[in-house]
Formats: sequence, structure tokens, C-alpha cells
Amino acid sequence: FGPGVQASTAPTVKLPVAAKPAKSTVLFFLCGGASHIDMWNMKPDAPREYRGDFKPIRTTSPDIHLCEHLPLLAKQAHHFSLVHGVTDGGLATGDHHAGYYSNLTVHGPDPTFKQQGNDRRPYREDWPYMGCVVGSKRPLNPNLPQIISLPHKPSKLPYTRPGQFAGRLGVEHDPFYLIGDFDHPLQFASPTLTLQGKGMTAARMEDRRSLLAAFNEAQTELDTEAEVQSLIRHQERAFSLLSSSTAASAFDITKESPKLRERYGNSVNAMSLLMARRLVEANVPFVTVFWKEDESTAGQCKSAGGWDTHGDNFNCLKNYLLPPFDRAFSAFIEDLSSRGLLDETLVLVTSEMGRTPKVGDRRSGGVKGAGRDHWTACMSVLMAGGGIKGGQEYGATDARAEFPKDNPIRPEDITKTVYSAMGIGALGAPDALGRRYNLLEDGKPLTGLFG
Repeated sequence: FGPGVQASTAPTVKLPVAAKPAKSTVLFFLCGGASHIDMWNMKPDAPREYRGDFKPIRTTSPDIHLCEHLPLLAKQAHHFSLVHGVTDGGLATGDHHAGYYSNLTVHGPDPTFKQQGNDRRPYREDWPYMGCVVGSKRPLNPNLPQIISLPHKPSKLPYTRPGQFAGRLGVEHDPFYLIGDFDHPLQFASPTLTLQGKGMTAARMEDRRSLLAAFNEAQTELDTEAEVQSLIRHQERAFSLLSSSTAASAFDITKESPKLRERYGNSVNAMSLLMARRLVEANVPFVTVFWKEDESTAGQCKSAGGWDTHGDNFNCLKNYLLPPFDRAFSAFIEDLSSRGLLDETLVLVTSEMGRTPKVGDRRSGGVKGAGRDHWTACMSVLMAGGGIKGGQEYGATDARAEFPKDNPIRPEDITKTVYSAMGIGALGAPDALGRRYNLLEDGKPLTGLFG
């Protein structure tokens, strides 16, 4: 194991699991750090410098109030619950890399995060992404990969975000990536194969497989033959699955009606959610949609174009982020529900952090810049389906949404809720020497969320 990372050998405690486990989980990750206080943990009675510009509106649940710029999602509130007061307990460093790692692997960042910040690369010894754990524990899908992430791999090379990979579980449990772009939202490609491209035949796939095998023979970066074989098995399975008619059908968004695509919104993020619904229908155990940033807004929002609203927070949310999110995500919940898929699909919306409840990021002009900085002390997570009782708020924050009010909820509680809903009770795994260790000791399922 790597620096500061130790494997526990304590006895694995079996988790309570749902009587009727969900078949799939879809995690919608709002890259950048979405503002909890401006979306769904609003504080209308707080001072203006905290509550900001937006007003809350009623929803289909008497207990849930949402931002006025989420009117479509307000009509779906009876389907989801909001978990408030999720906190890292001061373990994260406040930067994006540590935020991803803390919320996706739900382990505290090791010392390398403090030493390297956003330069810290993913390591083989990292704790695994929760999706990879689910994929490793659920029965093998005969036609598609166990875990699929889209429409991008955060962030741009060489600054790939840690926490989204299988790490110490082994590369055979890494996500399979589908890559989309703003100009062609109906087309998705893998990093090695163009899924929708013209002329992609089985013969061409075999040519690429042969080329890849030649590279594998010459590879020198992996330390052991076992690791090489794991990588080859992972690649072989990917090639086999991609050449199947089932995979081709699941990846073909054009089969959806123009009316439904329009309801989602036709953007790359919207079509990624529509793809997620198709993958749920194909029984993929875990699907991750990472919000793809629009770099044209980066200058105004003092960010990379996503939810990292260091500057002009309210205009960036109102004009660029909330409307497409509202349209696409409300359509996704509506679509799952109308097809009878919501009960068997667990849905999460989360991010790497919240935003400072007090307006005025000093890095972008202070109060005049009207931004919100990173805030790891408090955030909210939306959960729906998979047995979750809709229309409720779970947990609470103080009068200014700065800190949990009473009982802090940790990211590991959220993840153990996912494992419980997916029927995963045993969290043991073997290390490279065959010794058993616990994938996640801390945390407890939030059983009060379930109906």
C-alpha cells in the first residue's frame, strides 16, 4: 500500500441489506462543488450575505423547498429525499482532488494530498471508488461492463482526479468510460474505440485488439505479471462486450424519440443521463455521470466552467447551470418513474464539496465578485429510488447552512447506504498477497431514509 494508506485487518462486519436490493445505481456528480445553500438547503431567514439572491419555492413534497430556478425538479420532489449536513469532518484539504477522493472512495485523503494538492495523481494503492466496489460485488453482467462512467474522465490530463478508479481492487474493476462532447451530444466513444463511428466493424475491432496486444507485450510500466494479466483480461472483456449487438443497442441514443430527447434537453450532460437510463435498462450495476464543464463560462464564473462558482455565483447558476440541470435531471427521474425503473434504481446527486454560505470569495474580488468559495464542512446529497422514501429531508444544518446542526452525516454513511440498498453486505477484499482487508470500516447505512 502507498504512503499513509493502511489496510485494516479487523473482522469484517456484515452490513444490513435491503430486503429487495436495487439492481443499479446511478450517481450524478456535479463537478466543481455545487452550492447546497443556493439549490436545496436554502436559508431564506439568514442575513442577505448568506441567503443570496434566490428564493425558495414549494414542491410536490410539503417538507422540501427548492431554489426558484429548479421548477421542473420541484414537480418530482415526492420521488426523492435530501440529505443535509454531510461533512468531511475536517479530513479533506479543501481542493478538488481531495474532495473527489473523500466523496467517491469515502476515505480520508492520505498525506500526499496535502503535499501535492491538485497535482496529486491517482495511485494503484488508492482506496477504490464506491462504484468499483459495487461492480466487484454484483453478479457479472453478461453483455456490458459492470461500471460505466460518462461523458468524460475528470479532469484534463495530467491532472486526472483521484478517487474515480478501482485502485487497490485492481484494474479489472476500473470503470469503462464513454466520452461525449458538446458538439455531438448523441455520439459517445470509448478512449480506444469509436462506438458510433462509421465503418467500425468486428474485423476492425480485431485489428485494434491485435495492436493492443502488441503494446501489452512491450509494456514495462506494471510491476508484476499478475497485474499485466489483470489488465489484459479487463481489455479483452471490453473488446468482447463492445463487439456485441447488445452493447451497440444500449449505446445508441438515436433510438430514443426526438420528443424524449427534447424533454431531457439535448445537451451532452442531458444525453448522458438518457444514456444512464438505457444502461439501467441493460442492468449495468453502476453508472456515473460526471457533469461536463462548459469552458465558455469559465471566465465569468472564475472556474473551469462547472459548478465551481468562485465568481458571479448567482448569474452563473441562474444562466448556465441550474436550468439545464433542472431540465435534464427532472426528466431522468420522471423517465425512470414512468417506466417502473425507479424502485429498482438507486439515484444519487452529489459533488466534491459545498460552497461557502457567506457570499464573497476573496480570490475573485470578495463581496464585489459575488462568488462562493470551496466549503467542505457542509453539503447536501440527493437520493432517490432503490427503496428510498421520497419527499423527506434527512439531517439538518444550522441557521446559515455552515455546519451540521445536530448529528453530522459523513460520506461513508452515504456510501454504506448505497451498499445496503444494492444488497452488498460483505465488504472484505484480498490484497496483492491474498490477505483479507476491509474496504470500508467506518459509517452506517441511513436506514431512516427507506420507506
